[in-house]
Amino acid sequence: MTSTTAAAAARATVYGYPRQGQGRELKKAVEGYWKGTVTAAALRDTAAGLRRATWRQLAGAGVHEVPTGDFSYYDHVLDTSVMVGAVPARHRAAVEADALDGYFAMARGTQEVAPLEMTKWFDTNYHYLVPELGPDTVFTADSAKQVGELGEALALGLAARPVLVGPVTYLLLAKPAPGVAEGFEPLTLLDRLLPVYAEVLADLRAAGAEWVQLDEPALVQDRTPAELNAAARAYRDLGRLTDRPKLLVASYFDRLGEALPVLAKAPVDGLALDFTRAAAANLAALAAVGGLPGKRLVAGVVDGRNVWIDDFEQSLSILGTLLGLADRVDVAASCSLLHVPLDATAERDLDPQVARWLAFARQKTTEVVTLARGLAQGTDTIAAELAANRADLASRAGSALTRDPAVRARAAAVTAADARRSQPYPERTAAQRAHLGLPPLPTTTIGSFPQTGELRAARAGLRAGRLDEAAYEQRVEAEIREVVAFQEKAGIDVLVHGEPERNDMVQYFAEQLTGYLATQHGWVQSYGTRYVRPPILAGDVSRPEPMTLRWTRYAQSLTRRPVKGMLTGPVTMLAWSFVRDDQPLADTARQVALALRDEVDDLEAAGTAVIQVDEPALRETLPLREADRPAYLAWATEAFRLATAGVRPDTQIHTHMCYAEFGDILTAIDDLDADVVSLEAARSHMQVAGELAGAGYPREVGPGVYDIHSPRVPDAREAASLLRTGLKAIPAERLWVNPDCGLKTRAWPEVRASLENLVAAAREVRGELPGATS
Repeated sequence: MTSTTAAAAARATVYGYPRQGQGRELKKAVEGYWKGTVTAAALRDTAAGLRRATWRQLAGAGVHEVPTGDFSYYDHVLDTSVMVGAVPARHRAAVEADALDGYFAMARGTQEVAPLEMTKWFDTNYHYLVPELGPDTVFTADSAKQVGELGEALALGLAARPVLVGPVTYLLLAKPAPGVAEGFEPLTLLDRLLPVYAEVLADLRAAGAEWVQLDEPALVQDRTPAELNAAARAYRDLGRLTDRPKLLVASYFDRLGEALPVLAKAPVDGLALDFTRAAAANLAALAAVGGLPGKRLVAGVVDGRNVWIDDFEQSLSILGTLLGLADRVDVAASCSLLHVPLDATAERDLDPQVARWLAFARQKTTEVVTLARGLAQGTDTIAAELAANRADLASRAGSALTRDPAVRARAAAVTAADARRSQPYPERTAAQRAHLGLPPLPTTTIGSFPQTGELRAARAGLRAGRLDEAAYEQRVEAEIREVVAFQEKAGIDVLVHGEPERNDMVQYFAEQLTGYLATQHGWVQSYGTRYVRPPILAGDVSRPEPMTLRWTRYAQSLTRRPVKGMLTGPVTMLAWSFVRDDQPLADTARQVALALRDEVDDLEAAGTAVIQVDEPALRETLPLREADRPAYLAWATEAFRLATAGVRPDTQIHTHMCYAEFGDILTAIDDLDADVVSLEAARSHMQVAGELAGAGYPREVGPGVYDIHSPRVPDAREAASLLRTGLKAIPAERLWVNPDCGLKTRAWPEVRASLENLVAAAREVRGELPGATS
């Protein structure tokens, strides 16, 4: 096919779309179902209505082929486990009794059984449920969800493409099930899994699917020859099936690299590549393999991970280069639009100048359609859109909102000494122990306590003007008093104020820093029914005035025990925002770090002896390719140290991380030079404690003993058992006792019981230590 013919055939598509609805209708329906106020039938009706609305909106915007199967009540990887019958033994009875309740038991657990482990989806803030597999796993096909949702779209008269997690990525994301011998590799189950995928593909073809998309983002990571051979075998076998739809293998988040020749040679019908994060690399790799003759190429040229408008001329240039490299070049966003908010036009409070720079899911859909039309029909047909796009890009580039000379001068003056503590850790820890006087196995929590309905109502009343500032502050003070009193009564050693004044751990700070913009409706799914509103980092960052000082001081005035100051670290402030793309991330991180340093200094001056600077996104933001990691980790760890290094030796710096594979960043955790690090460990059975010990980590560690993302209340025996496991790796003088994460999403009854059990477990195990007195 000539490049002219390929251009004329170009069409618009997307890989996936936000699930929640404009008013987060899905969240409300699912949580209502959990509470018993919404029936299963009503939940299914709500979900079906959201799917129909999404498909109609996409088709109405000009998307030729809508995605199906990307919708989920909780998580698409969990949906894949159901599709292939990979239900853990402990959940089978629940699934057999009621499929929907069993599904949610796998996601959230019950009082009787633990949920699946949860971790980050590649380098995003989306969390997926980790499949548990073993040598005895038996896969069985269940294509009901995928076939049903395809049928719904076809019934509307739409062209639809089912989207599935690919078999190689599914197995590479999986972990050995509890009790499986160490060293088991889930990828060894590939030959057992492929016939199940073949059955699902046949079912989808019978239901009317012309194309099926198989997502293989794991192939953009560094892969061993054995893993690449497995991918080659998978797509050789699936491609050779006779009873199947056409297969589109999709990759995103980075360059496909050494996996591209493997997939280019496979007997599949098309590839989808990311041309936002990896344009040059993927272009070069495509040229090197001679293109994709006879195949479809879906070009992800619109950034599906950020909210800035596309540069149409740049995208058209890339698309023009791709013509001639494939039989057909279609236009798409770089990945599912799940990772951005729904509609920028809902943000009526934003500066109109700034609003011109933003594109959420609906606007990105329009961009994709516009680019496809320009490619197929010629740029003359989109002349008005090109002119408006140039003007909007120029508006942003020239705006005074994006640059502050004083901030830039301060960042440029930073030296290496600014990011180093004045004394090494062994000297600091002695000073801190003398200052704090804590017992062995000290207990603490991560920061937040339950956000009650009364508190949320007060915050909403303040925003709406129904409540004045003084009345709101009285409500916050009352919450802090309750939190501090409970912790003292429970026997917790290092307290927190509970963060009742905070809406979100990033948004709260973003609203008080220059350079950041807040949205009202920019919700993005983090996991399950947990949605966040990432702020938009548009300009240079500084701290006009203290952000946490008042409430930390107030909490400390209520108790003689130490109260932690609580901040969000610079890397997480970037990772959980839609960050500016007009300067290097390292430069932006340094600006944020300096703003936080001012806050740390003020907290210490006010007498705060323990300051926690959370960096849960440090691992999440780790580049997917090994070659790109050293540069990232250098600036990321420097930013943390820059924020925290100005304190006295006897001030104890904590950090916190959760729901990630920490084994990949053990050296970086050490490089942070924090005095105490707390990490998620309950679902992974203290795995991280052994990893830290194996790496020779020398500082204090708080591996979590209470999984806060489940409604389960762990009893004292369970927490004590985890503590004893932790003590096998970390000596008692360096081991802390804490939950996995903050408690804002939990209810007070389960928090009270769980923390009381946590303290009881700490006391029990403390009494078993050498030299302990009864």
